[in-house]
Amino acid sequence: MDLAALLDRCDFPDRPIALGVSGGADSTAMALLARAAGCEFTIWHVDHGLRRTSSVDAAMVDAFASRLGVAFELRLVVVEPGANMEARARAARYQSLPADICVGHTADDRAETVLFNLLRGAGPAGVAAPMAMVTRPILRLRRVETEAVCADAGITPVVDEHNADPSFTRVRVRTELLPLIADLFDRDPVPLLNRHADLVGDALQVIQERATRRRGDRVGPVRH
Repeated sequence: MDLAALLDRCDFPDRPIALGVSGGADSTAMALLARAAGCEFTIWHVDHGLRRTSSVDAAMVDAFASRLGVAFELRLVVVEPGANMEARARAARYQSLPADICVGHTADDRAETVLFNLLRGAGPAGVAAPMAMVTRPILRLRRVETEAVCADAGITPVVDEHNADPSFTRVRVRTELLPLIADLFDRDPVPLLNRHADLVGDALQVIQERATRRRGDRVGPVRH
């Protein structure tokens, strides 16, 4: 395992950081890479109580933090059953975490978001999938790489059965739509979707900068 090569594609902040760790492969690998990068960090875990094994998962993450010799913060939240449970659980999770939390989203997650937003009729901002509300230091890594990092460290990640539940649209995007696209075009769509998101994001930035200059040109004479 060439951790140095993976770290070259990570973007850990140069300050003490908070890592949101569910116990899954992505967030666990993020913590292992943060340790390899020499970061100072605290591990945060949110227990939604939505899975029978949620308390066991929390204990596993606590033990993982102890193994790394870092502080562990546990937050318990309540998410009532009903519609949009995934979105409500996500909102509750972020409300209980620090505003500058780092999360373990990968290039695969971003590709899923691009397709998900596009097929919901999102405009350019949604298709760009900036994922900028929180820090995502391993966004340029692939899911297969985070799994390899965990395997190399001898860690068996937590498996969330919700990630295989077809009642969630995002799960079907991941398990059905992306593989279908790969089969139809005979190539991996994840890098292409990430590149498309970057190009749209760059175009939006240019538009924003030009709009800001135009506003400044209009109000300039008034100020004088």
